[in-house]
Amino acid sequence: MAASVLLQANISYMESLLQMPTINKTSQLNKNRWNMAFQVIYCSRAFFAPRKRKVSPKPSHTLLAIDVEHQQPTCFPSVDQATLTHLVKEKELDNLLKFEGVEGIASSVKTDLNRGITADPEDIKRRQEAFGENTYRKPPAKSFFHFVYEAFKDPTILILLACAGLSLGFGMKEDGPKEGWYDGGSIFVAVFLVISVSAISNFRQSRQFDKLSKVSNNIQVEVVRNRRRQFISVFEVVVGDVVCLKIGDQVPADGLFIDGHSLTMDESSMTGESDYVQVGRTENPFLFSGTKVADGYARMLVTSVGMNTTWGQMMSTISIDSDELTPLQERLNKLTSSIGKVGLLVAFLVLVVLLIRYFTGNTKDGNGNIEFRGGETKVDDVINAVVGIVAAAVTIIVVAIPEGLPLAVTLTLAYSMKRMMADQAMVRKLSACETMGSATIICTDKTGTLTMNKMQVTKFWVGQESMEEISYTSISASFLQLIHQGVGLNTTGSVYKPASGSEFEFSGSPTEKAILSFAVLKLDMDFEELKQSYTLLKVEAFNSEKKRSGILMKKNLDSTIHVHWKGAAEMILAMCSNFYDSNGDKKILDGTERKKFNQLIQGMAASSLRCIAFAQKEVSLDEKPHQKIEDESLTLLGLVGLKDPCRPGAKKAVEDCQYAGVNIKMITGDNVFTARAIATECGILKPNQDNNIGEVVEGEQFRNYTHEERMEKVDKIRVMARSSPFDKLLMVQCLKQKGHVVAVTGDGTNDAPALKEADIGLSMGIQGTEVAKESSDIVILDDNFASVATVLRWGRCVYNNIQKFIQFQLTVNVAALTINFVAAVSAGEVPLTAVQLLWVNLIMDTLGALALATEKPTKELMEKKPVGRSEPLITNIMWRNLIAQSFYQIIVLLTLQFKGEEIFGVNERVKDTLIFNTFVLCQVFNEFNARKPEKKNIFEGIHKNKLFVGIIGVTIVLQVVMVEFLKKFADTERLNWGQWGVCIGLASVSWPIGFLVKYIPVPEKPFFSFLNWQNLKFMYKR
Repeated sequence: MAASVLLQANISYMESLLQMPTINKTSQLNKNRWNMAFQVIYCSRAFFAPRKRKVSPKPSHTLLAIDVEHQQPTCFPSVDQATLTHLVKEKELDNLLKFEGVEGIASSVKTDLNRGITADPEDIKRRQEAFGENTYRKPPAKSFFHFVYEAFKDPTILILLACAGLSLGFGMKEDGPKEGWYDGGSIFVAVFLVISVSAISNFRQSRQFDKLSKVSNNIQVEVVRNRRRQFISVFEVVVGDVVCLKIGDQVPADGLFIDGHSLTMDESSMTGESDYVQVGRTENPFLFSGTKVADGYARMLVTSVGMNTTWGQMMSTISIDSDELTPLQERLNKLTSSIGKVGLLVAFLVLVVLLIRYFTGNTKDGNGNIEFRGGETKVDDVINAVVGIVAAAVTIIVVAIPEGLPLAVTLTLAYSMKRMMADQAMVRKLSACETMGSATIICTDKTGTLTMNKMQVTKFWVGQESMEEISYTSISASFLQLIHQGVGLNTTGSVYKPASGSEFEFSGSPTEKAILSFAVLKLDMDFEELKQSYTLLKVEAFNSEKKRSGILMKKNLDSTIHVHWKGAAEMILAMCSNFYDSNGDKKILDGTERKKFNQLIQGMAASSLRCIAFAQKEVSLDEKPHQKIEDESLTLLGLVGLKDPCRPGAKKAVEDCQYAGVNIKMITGDNVFTARAIATECGILKPNQDNNIGEVVEGEQFRNYTHEERMEKVDKIRVMARSSPFDKLLMVQCLKQKGHVVAVTGDGTNDAPALKEADIGLSMGIQGTEVAKESSDIVILDDNFASVATVLRWGRCVYNNIQKFIQFQLTVNVAALTINFVAAVSAGEVPLTAVQLLWVNLIMDTLGALALATEKPTKELMEKKPVGRSEPLITNIMWRNLIAQSFYQIIVLLTLQFKGEEIFGVNERVKDTLIFNTFVLCQVFNEFNARKPEKKNIFEGIHKNKLFVGIIGVTIVLQVVMVEFLKKFADTERLNWGQWGVCIGLASVSWPIGFLVKYIPVPEKPFFSFLNWQNLKFMYKR
C-alpha cells in the first residue's frame, strides 16, 4: 500500500513539475512520455523486487496494472476507442450529448467537420495506431494439406491404397524387398500422382478466389480531406474521416451523422429487419458499417473502423465458400454419377468373372502354369491373386468415373475468370461465367454503358432563346442569382478550388459535374459563397423513379424562402405555370408557350442531348420544413442540353451481339426522343426502323399493358424510354417467362431487383452503387458495353470448352470399359493393368482437362445461335464424333488383344505393351479432334495455344519414359522402332476418321429427346 501511495505521490510531483513553464517549453507529448516512464519504472520495481510476504490481491493493485497496460494514446487524450465503439454500438444519445454532440467527438478525434482531417502520412499513422485500421481478421485460408486430405477421402482412392498395401506386403514376402515392391509400389506412386494433381488444382483455385475476393471488397469511398472531396480505398478509411454518403453507398465504418437530408438506411444486413431506418442529427445520428443508403445523402464522422465495428467482427468469422457448385457443375455431377454406375457394374462383372476363372483353374501365370490348384496353392498366393483382381476391378472404376469433368469445369472457370478480369469484367458468381454463354437477350442501360458518361453542357435556353457564350454577360444579375441558387444549392456535387490557384475540381455524378462546371466557368458562380449565404431547410433527393430533386432554402440576409426544382425537362415543365424570358421578365406559360417549350425539348432530345430543366418559386414564411416541398405553379428558369457521346466501340459490340443471335434492348430513363436517337446511333435501331409500331415504348406505356399484351409485345420492343426500375424488372420477368436467358446491366440501387431477377446481372464498376454490385453476378469494371460483349464471348467459350472435354473423356471411358470387360470375360485377363489405367486416368482427367479447358474464345463462337435453356449438354455432333472414335479404338485394341501375338510375332508382355501404348497414343491424337468438334481443320489456331502444344509434348515424353524406362513400374516391355511406328500409325488413323465422320450429317433433334432419361438429357433447371 505504501508503495502504491509513493508511486502516486511521485507521479503527481512530476506532473506538477512538468506543468511549470520551462525554457524549452516541454510539449504535452513529452509530459505524457515522462508520465509513462515513471509508471513503468515503479511497476517494474514492484513486480521484480524480492517478496518477503504474500501480497493480498487488492483492487488498487489490479487497477494500477490495467492503467499501465492500456495507457491512453497521448495523441487523443480526451477519448478512447472503447468509448467511441460503445457510444455508437449502443446508440448512447445521452453520452453523445455529454460530449457536446458530433462536434465534441470531432474535436476529440481532432477533425475539422468542414475541412476533414489533414491526411498527411504521420496523421494517418497516428490514427491507425490509436484506433486501428479498417480491415478485419479473416479466417485462415485452407492449406494445401486440406485439399490433399479431401482427395484422400475419395472411396475409390482408399480402396486402391488398401489394395496397394496388401499387394506390397504379399509381394515383398514372396519375392523379397528388392523385387516384391514393384506391383504395390507402382500403384502407390500412381495414386500419389492422381492425388497430388487434384490437390494442386483445387488449391490453386482456392487461391484464385481469395484474390478475386480482395479485389471485389476493395470499394472506393468518398471522403473530405484538407477541404477536398476525394475517393480512397475503404481500407484506408481512419477514425476522424468525414465520409460523403449517397444513395446506394455502403457505409464503410461506424460513425455519426454530421449533416445531410432525407437519409434513410437499409440495416437488414446487420439486423435482418427489412424496414428502413431514418437517420438524422437529433433523434438517431448513428451509422453502422455494412449498412446501405436507401435514400438521401449525408456526411458522417467515422468513429470506429475494422475489428472495432460489429460488421468487422461478423465478417472475420465468415469464410468465403469457393466450393459453390454452378448449374453446369451440378449437371456434370449427374453425368459423372451415371457413368460411374455403369463403370461400377462393369467392374463388378469383371471381378466376378476373374474370380470364377481363377478359382476354377482357368487362369495361368507367365510360365503357362495353372495359378490355382485346390489344396496345393499357398494361402499367400491366393490372397495376392485376389488382391490383384480386386485392384484391377477398382482401377476400372477409377477410369470409368470421369472425375476430370468437375476438374475441367474448375480449370476453365478459373482460367476464364482470370482472363475476364484483364478484359474489364470481374466475376462475382461462378455460375455467371457459363450462363452468360447461353444468354439470348441483353437489356442494357444507355448512360455510361452505350455512351461515354462524359457530360458537357452544349445548349442553354432561357425562355425560348438559346444563349450563346457571348450573350451570357447580358443576363440580368437578379435572374443569374436565381440560376446560381438552382444549380449550386440543389446538387449533391461539390466544387473545390485549390489554394495554389490551379483549375477547379468538380465532384458528383457526371450530370452534376457537367452542370456545376458550366455554372462556375461560364456563369461565374461562386460555390462557397452560395453555401454560406443560404440555409437548406429541406431536401428531396433525386432518384431514378422521381427523376427530379428539390430543395427548400432560406436566404440568410433577408430570410426569404425559395423552392428550387431540377430534373427531367418535360417533368419540370409540367410543374410550371410561368417562365422567365431572356430579359429576366416573368411571363405566363399558356398552352401555346408550353407547346413551344415541348418542341424545344424534343429538338434537343432528337440531337441526342439530355434535357434538364430548372424551376423555382418564392414561398411564404409559414412554409414548414417537415412539409412536402411545393411542386406546383413554379416558374421555369431555363433548360440545359447535355451531350453524352456514344462510346467508340459500342456500335461494333452491339452488331457483334446481334450477329451472335443475341437481341439487345436499351432501357433508359431519358425521354423517348433522346433514347431513339442514341439507339439509332449505336445500332440497336436501324435507320427508319423506329417508325415500326412497338419498337420504341415508354415505361408507363409498358407498365399499363395487360399481362397478355406485355407477353405479346415484349419481343418486339427494342427501346424503353422514361423507364423506372420497376419497368426494367417487369420486362426481365416477361422475357424469362417466354423462355429467354436474360442478362441485365444496372448501376443504381433501384436496379437491384432486376439484377437479381435476371439470369446474369451485370453491374457497372465506375458508376454502379455498392448495392447494385452486390446484387450482380459480374461487375463491368469500365462501364463499357464492349466489355459486355466480351463477357458473352467468354461465356460461350466456357461452355464450348466443357463440351470439348466431355467428348474427349467419354471416348476414353467407353473404349477402356469395353476393352477390359470383353478381355476379362473372354480371356480371363485384363490387358491394361492398374498402374497403366491410373496413368491413362492422369492423362485423361488432368492433362486433358488442362489442355482443352484453356482454349481462348474464337470468332466462330459468335457465329452460332445462343444455346438457350433446353439444349442438351451432349449434342448430336458430339455423339457422332464420340461413337466413331470409340468404335475405332475398340476394334483396334481388341484385335491386338486376341491376334496381336500372331500378327507381330511377339510374346504376351510385348503384346500388352503394344495395347497400352496404342491406347494412350489414340487419346493423344484424339485430343486434336476434340479441339474442333465441328470443323474439319483441327489444327486451326493451334499455334496460339502454347499450353495445349506443351501438354501434348509432355504427355508423349512421359509415355516414352513409361514404356522404355519404367518397365517394372508400369509392367511394360521395351518396344523397337518398328513397334513404335505401328503404335503411332494405328493411333494416327484417328485424324482421318475424325475428318471423314464430319461429312456425316446429324439431325438437330437430340438423339435422346424421345426418352425420359433425366441423366442423359441434361436440361438446364433453374
